[in-house]
Amino acid sequence: MKISNNKILITGGASGIGLGLTERFIQENNTVIICGRREEVLAAAAAKFPLVITKVCDLSNENERMDLLNWIEQNHPDTNVLINNAGIQNWMHVEDEGFYDRANEEITTNVLAPIHLANLFAGLPSIKTIINVTSGLAFIPLAQAPVYCATKAFMRSFTMSLRRQLKEANIEVIEMIPPALNTDLGGKGLHDAYPPVSEFIASIFEQLKEGKLELTFGMSEGRLKTNNDTIAAGFNMMNP
Repeated sequence: MKISNNKILITGGASGIGLGLTERFIQENNTVIICGRREEVLAAAAAKFPLVITKVCDLSNENERMDLLNWIEQNHPDTNVLINNAGIQNWMHVEDEGFYDRANEEITTNVLAPIHLANLFAGLPSIKTIINVTSGLAFIPLAQAPVYCATKAFMRSFTMSLRRQLKEANIEVIEMIPPALNTDLGGKGLHDAYPPVSEFIASIFEQLKEGKLELTFGMSEGRLKTNNDTIAAGFNMMNP
C-alpha cells in the first residue's frame, strides 16, 4: 500500500486505534474520512484534526451502511482505501442476563458490518486497498470476552479468503492485528497497563512501508508466526 496521497475511509476513526490511524494518515498527506455513531466524538476528532472529514453512521444498521456507500459515491468517489476498524468488546459470561442481545450486537458490529462494507466497497471503481482490523485474540481467546474473540477469529479467516478472491481485481487486502493496547475497548481502565496506541501505529506504518500484508505488534507478532507455521501451507494447498 502506498502511504501518501490516498483518500481513506476509517470506520470507528474517532477514538482508539482508529484515531491513531487518522492522525498518522493525515500526517502522511492523505485525505481521511471517519465515520461513527456518536456525533460528539466525531466532532471532538474534527476539532483536533481540522482536515478530517466526518460522517455519522451506525454501522450496526444495514441501511446506514448502504447510505454510507451512496454518500461516498456521491461526495468522495475517489476513495481508494477502506479500513474496517470499528468494533466493540464485551466482557461477559454466557449465563449473564442479556448475554444474547449483547452477543448479537457484537457480531453485527464486528462481523456483519465489515463483511458487508467489504462487499459494497470492493465494487467501488477507485478502491485499491481494504484493511481489516482483527486482534491477537483471534489466535488465543480470552474467556472473559468470548464473543469478541470469536468475531476476530472469524475476521482473520475471512480476510485470508478475501485477499485471495480480490487478487485478480488488484485490490490489496491487509490484516492489522493489534495486541492489547491502552484504549477504552471493553471498558475504561481495563487496558491501562498496555502499550500506547502511538507505539503500535509507528510499528504498523513501518510494516506498511515494507509492503507487509499482515501487520503485528508485540504479542500479536508471536501469535501470528505460530499460527502461520501451522496453517499457511495447508491454506495454500487448498487455495491454489
